[in-house]
Amino acid sequence: MVTHTNLHRQFLLEQEAISCGKQRLHDSLEKLEGKSYASASVYGVSSIKEALPYLMKTVEDTFCKLKNGQAGKFYKEIAIYIDDLEPLAISTILLKITFDRVFSTQRGANLVTPTLVAIGAALESECKFRWYKHNYPGLMHYISDKFFHDACGTMQKQAIASKKFGEHDIRWNPWSIKAKTSLGRWGLTAVMETTNWFTINKRKTHRKKYDYRVVPTPEFNEKRAELIKSAELFSGIPWPMLVVPDDWGYNETGEIIYGGYLTNRMMRGHDLTRKGNPTIIHGETPINFLNKLQAVKYCVNNHILQVAVEMRSRGRIIGKFIPISPSYKPPRPPSADDDCDANLAWRRAMAESYNADRINFKRSVRTRTQLEAAEKFKDEIFHLCWSFDYRGRAYPIPAFLTPQDTDFGKALLVFADESSVTDEAELWLSFQVATTFGLDKSTLEDRHQWVSENHELITKVATDPIRYLSDWEAVDEPWQFMAACHEYYHCCIAKDKLTTGLMVAVDATCSGLQILAALAKDKSTAELVNVVPSATPSDAYRAVADKAKEFLPSYMHQWMNRTVCKRTVMTIPYNATKDSSRKYIREALLEKGIDPTKDELTQVVNAIYSSMDSIVPGPMRVMRWIKKHVGQYIRNGATEVQWVTPSGFVVNQRRDDIETMRMELQLLGRTSIRLPTGNSTPSPTKHKSSTAPNYIHSFDASILHRSFTQFDEPFTVIHDSVLCRAGDMGTLNRLVRETYSNIFSEKCWLSEFAETINASEPPPIVGTLDPKVVSNSTYFFC
Repeated sequence: MVTHTNLHRQFLLEQEAISCGKQRLHDSLEKLEGKSYASASVYGVSSIKEALPYLMKTVEDTFCKLKNGQAGKFYKEIAIYIDDLEPLAISTILLKITFDRVFSTQRGANLVTPTLVAIGAALESECKFRWYKHNYPGLMHYISDKFFHDACGTMQKQAIASKKFGEHDIRWNPWSIKAKTSLGRWGLTAVMETTNWFTINKRKTHRKKYDYRVVPTPEFNEKRAELIKSAELFSGIPWPMLVVPDDWGYNETGEIIYGGYLTNRMMRGHDLTRKGNPTIIHGETPINFLNKLQAVKYCVNNHILQVAVEMRSRGRIIGKFIPISPSYKPPRPPSADDDCDANLAWRRAMAESYNADRINFKRSVRTRTQLEAAEKFKDEIFHLCWSFDYRGRAYPIPAFLTPQDTDFGKALLVFADESSVTDEAELWLSFQVATTFGLDKSTLEDRHQWVSENHELITKVATDPIRYLSDWEAVDEPWQFMAACHEYYHCCIAKDKLTTGLMVAVDATCSGLQILAALAKDKSTAELVNVVPSATPSDAYRAVADKAKEFLPSYMHQWMNRTVCKRTVMTIPYNATKDSSRKYIREALLEKGIDPTKDELTQVVNAIYSSMDSIVPGPMRVMRWIKKHVGQYIRNGATEVQWVTPSGFVVNQRRDDIETMRMELQLLGRTSIRLPTGNSTPSPTKHKSSTAPNYIHSFDASILHRSFTQFDEPFTVIHDSVLCRAGDMGTLNRLVRETYSNIFSEKCWLSEFAETINASEPPPIVGTLDPKVVSNSTYFFC
């Protein structure tokens, strides 16, 4: 029940979230400016992106004048030193260094002369690294691969490269200070004249002398303040809520009623549909689904939190749980003062240690934030705000304490409203223990049998997880396994707990193929993905692997198993390319100790695709049909593809070609800009690659929207997976199967889609499947 006290607490919590977000934003700005890295700030990134196209035009004009023989003050240095650099590279460097120096809080950073030299030095560094890469690609690749990593900054990379090349007697001919200053003067002048954001300020010093500084103009100071203020509006931390979030909906005129946080109706910082068309009105079913999802109560699993706090103190990495764990710092050897080699070795070891600490600090960000959120809400009952993506899938707005988190993040959550431990609940708790251990492909009987035979293991993990850490840290989902063991022990072994709030999850078997099988009415595919009832779970991945052997020489047969094929089979329904499949397959083979040649890898990829055509013909034909006719639809003048899903959610898909320039600087990374032409063209190619996967996603979302119209117990979702309490899973599992059956029995959705896109050919319906058979399929969602 929502009380005045709870509403007041929630209002204060949202105010705190906004305040903390603002503080983090300003702390970040202060940190970036203190490190002379304002180009990476919210105002720096936005402003540089805006100015780049115009500064590029100025640089291009300079190059044209140079080629036309129109000599100028700085053209000699340009012709000698940077004639080979692209205008995008030059412009990016000029803007980056200017922002970094002007807004730096380091003393004297924005003095004119140091700024000019810094611009020239940055241009030299780009040229220097390109020279290394062009003339000594092998050595440059070795240095980059061996010595460059996430903790390396620009200056560190330069120092490493110079030292390593010097050891091979390869030296860059450095530019003179005069040349760098001249180039810097030209570059800074171009930035100031193009943007009108900077000027030179003459200031009298205490010694009756003058210094000259590059400073922002009043116009840019106003722009900067507006950008920061705008960022503040969206900087609030999206925490869980202490009251039921506001419902989403529409008023009488069709305008959206903003839901979620209490302040969202005023702030409008979170949309109902992410990256969607805000004018579209969706049906009642998906809106009711989302509001029901927001009403679910959660609390923190304090058992998991206590273990995590202990593991944090020990710096122990377990799966995706990555706390800060300082690396070993070797003591300085006593002989270091007299032995240069020993001193150098120690300094290198210390440098590597500190670099490892910086990398680990970055890797631990998610874990640290998860623990921070869990400790903040450990004594609370809370709710989550949700919204849709443009295909209808539901996503939580908070980033932490959600079911769509890592294994550790999921384990931190339980339903606050618990249910009685019935005989059915015991079976599903057993299912959760075995599944998280790694038996997700076993039969239900085998999973229950494994649990009954491993009570001793479960008891040890449940009662003393720290002492018996080695028994659970290496399983498939260690934290969820530990949580499941704890719940199963107390509910089913010790029987000192009579209710359970553990989230039990069931997942679709290759959801993409399940939906494509129903769309094409293809029974052979449906049998492979557990749409058709069977005594044991079917395995499409193994079937594809076995079939692929027919297309491969005999010595490769031993390579082919479900693991090698799995990611490719999973992603082909979502239009995965052969290039991405090559990567997945090669990674799987390397894990088996097999390093295939380029030709062998091509053979394996082609064999898997050929076997897919044989094993799942209906889905493959449907995807090709969608590609062909959606491409024609866009080429015939359509600007977007729009369809209504079985739940009434309206999908609006836009895929445009926008003029873009992309390049990778040797030290400053990848830069991408969109030219301000104002023109964009609907892309047949992008629509062809996007429509089939988005169409599938919209259907798996609709199945969940409609399934939960009849389900009034606590639940949550992870894309196409559903989670509820153990005692409710039998009911929910039946509803999901019935919904799938009803959706694909009520009409031919592909024929309706064919009319939407004016297809010139009817869809390829196989017609051998009756979707109603799924009602009796034990392993459809399992």
